[in-house]
Amino acid sequence: MGNLSKRREDSILIPSAYEDAKIRRSKECTREGVRAGAKAAAVAAVVTAVPTVLACRTIPWAKANLNYTAQALIISAASIAAYFITADKTILECARRNAHYDTPPL
Repeated sequence: MGNLSKRREDSILIPSAYEDAKIRRSKECTREGVRAGAKAAAVAAVVTAVPTVLACRTIPWAKANLNYTAQALIISAASIAAYFITADKTILECARRNAHYDTPPL
């Protein structure tokens, strides 16, 4: 990010206040999406870890066929999916909320 701001400072073009506000809203949408995705991933990890571990200790088929790697794969797949789905939905919802289809002020 430092490179981008350095290039903007060296540019002979001056960005408008409208462009700065648009960039600020975009960054806020990204932060909001990351925050929501992390929360969803944490919840998904707990929700999938508890039944997976309990099943591997009590159900004979799971005990015989699901080693530690398989258990970790099940838990991490659910967490990764929850993160990306939630982050994507949050960012798109924020972008729709901030969308302005009028012409920028001069």
